[in-house]
Amino acid sequence: MQLRQLGSSGLMVSPICLGTMTFGSPVAEADAIRLTHAAIDLGINFIDTANVYEGYARYLGSPGGVAEEIVGKALRDRRDRVILATKVAAPVGPGPQDRGLSAVHILRELDRSLKRLQTDVIDLYIIHWPDKCVPLEVTLRAIDTAVQQGKIRYFGASNHSAWQLCEMLWLADRNVLPRVVSSQIPYSLLRRELHNDLTFCQQHGIGVTPYQSLQGGLLTGKYRRGQPPPADSRAAEKPDWMWQQDDALFDRLEAIAQQSAEAGVPMAQYALCGTLAQPAISSLIVGVKRLEQIQDAVAAANVVIPPDHLPKLDAICPPPWRQPDPVRGM
Repeated sequence: MQLRQLGSSGLMVSPICLGTMTFGSPVAEADAIRLTHAAIDLGINFIDTANVYEGYARYLGSPGGVAEEIVGKALRDRRDRVILATKVAAPVGPGPQDRGLSAVHILRELDRSLKRLQTDVIDLYIIHWPDKCVPLEVTLRAIDTAVQQGKIRYFGASNHSAWQLCEMLWLADRNVLPRVVSSQIPYSLLRRELHNDLTFCQQHGIGVTPYQSLQGGLLTGKYRRGQPPPADSRAAEKPDWMWQQDDALFDRLEAIAQQSAEAGVPMAQYALCGTLAQPAISSLIVGVKRLEQIQDAVAAANVVIPPDHLPKLDAICPPPWRQPDPVRGM
């Protein structure tokens, strides 16, 4: 795979990032370690986890830590081969300091993540969700403290919109604080409400690392109109994590499947390739349960779909409204 630059960080990452949200359940520890090693051997050098990930056992406020512990074991003798990302902010307990983006929570959870991951430094530390109760400047100063301590190298944001990223950049420039270098958003051919944010990220050196690029498996072709979901699918195992499957959704899925067939590319690879072709995309976070899913994702990074397919995909799954440009007509 040809590596891509992660925003303005200078880090070079594989276009496929191994996601670990399902580590623990349904992917047991031994299997997760084998899959991690296989991903590295196939050229994936970017691994994404979070302090709250513990697979399907996750509930709001549960302590998490399971996926980080598994990743730490998997990377024990491979740490120097990967760019490692983890996250902070989501609830990890019932107390008022067990969530959010205060300095107390960030610096405490950072130390816990480092211990679970068995590493001295995290390459990319990501603020998982916005925290309306903590000023962003307070959060950035905590991040700066962690950078000065040598515990993190760069920081990114997850589930933040362009205007929130803009405020981070402004505060960083104003106060000589670390600049956000990545944005992790839900984005796929089916889910494009943040599509217009990609241009902002491209202009300001923020690498976009989408999650849900296969939309929970909907874009793999495994779901068919009028048929029950496969037994080992996300819809069968964790239906509350899935979209409602109605006729409008299947209309779009079938249209995308037809486009992928015309291109001669399996639907999952086609969906990933189409997403990689969008502006500012550095790497796609792909969660897996089986080796062939990793192989499929890696293959997608080398697929090139015909250029005229992109406007066709826009017609099937329209991007959100964008302000017209009567001056330039663009």
